[in-house]
Amino acid sequence: MTFLRVSFDLRRASYPPGHMMEPRTEQKIEAKAESNARAARNAVADGAAIRAQELTRHYRMGDSVIRAVDGITLDVPAGEFLALLGSSGSGKSSLLNLLAGLDHPTSGAIFVLGHELGRMTSLELSRHRNQTIGIVFQSFNLLPRMTVMENVELPLRLAEVPRAFRPPRVKEALERVGLSERVAHRPGELSGGEQQRVAIARAMVNRPRILLADEPTGNLDSNTGEEILRLISEINRPSDGEEPTTVLMVTHERALAKRYASRIVTLADGRIERIEQR
Repeated sequence: MTFLRVSFDLRRASYPPGHMMEPRTEQKIEAKAESNARAARNAVADGAAIRAQELTRHYRMGDSVIRAVDGITLDVPAGEFLALLGSSGSGKSSLLNLLAGLDHPTSGAIFVLGHELGRMTSLELSRHRNQTIGIVFQSFNLLPRMTVMENVELPLRLAEVPRAFRPPRVKEALERVGLSERVAHRPGELSGGEQQRVAIARAMVNRPRILLADEPTGNLDSNTGEEILRLISEINRPSDGEEPTTVLMVTHERALAKRYASRIVTLADGRIERIEQR
């Protein structure tokens, strides 16, 4: 008998006569909890870095319900480079925000490295976003008054990494993106491609196991976009023998996705329309 079942049995035994919770309701709650726990165990056993299980995110606008994410089940194996494609409003960014822990699902469950995000406290989610995953945005989101060094160092400060350990980590991250000579510059002194490289360095400075990228080439010209995708591909599969980083990228550029991603998932109306293995 599992601990969960014992817990529910004890609670059932302690209910006074006429208690309003029906046995069927308890059984549904217990079955869902056991199903989620089983999914978490399976995700670890199967080597899944990310698992979305019957995921939905619905918004109410007046009398209408917007189904931004509408019943998505998806596994992302550790070390995969997966691209999410779809037209505007298809649910790509909404799904990415859920997987990053930036938003809460209406229903369903999300497991990252075997941990269910829905069971995390706000503090645990903050640590998860800071240490387990790195996030790159289309608009770079660099702080304009900070130098490149200070921008990349910021996640280390938030993670309370001792001051003495920060400069080597920042240098390592900037060398990885080819910007070790730009540490004293501010974002306004850099090109768009250089700013995105700084954003990638910042996302990787805590050495996360998962990189989430939301339209990382959206504000860049085609040549610079290609350079950024090559860089992300190198992070996904390092040539120096380091452990691969799982990459999940939202993009509208099919040609780049076909060139660099190992799998393409196309969304439409909040649902998976097609999956292509490269």
